[in-house]
Amino acid sequence: QVQLVESGGGLVRPGGSLRLSCAASGSFRSITTMGWHRQAPGKERELVAATTLSGITDYSGSLKGRFTISRDNAKNTLYLQMNSLKPEDTAVYYCDAVAVVDTMRHYWGQGTQVTVSS
Repeated sequence: QVQLVESGGGLVRPGGSLRLSCAASGSFRSITTMGWHRQAPGKERELVAATTLSGITDYSGSLKGRFTISRDNAKNTLYLQMNSLKPEDTAVYYCDAVAVVDTMRHYWGQGTQVTVSS
């Protein structure tokens, strides 16, 4: 099993920054793709950004330039640096990961709330 624990969410003013973290723990051989998704009230969950084990990244087109995804493979930790935050960035942010356990399995974290408001 793999546990993903997000942290770093909170309340921030428009134009501010936050850095989210997602720490993976448990029994696994490796973690391949990791990513961030978000879900705003009344909306579907959407991809924010993802990164592979080798560091290839993919972003939602509208967020690239403001958000930066990174990972520390030695610490099995994923990060999301969010700059120039807007009220429409308000959502619950979820971390996900594909881990090699007995086979490749997909896991989700419990989410962390990000609220952008003045």
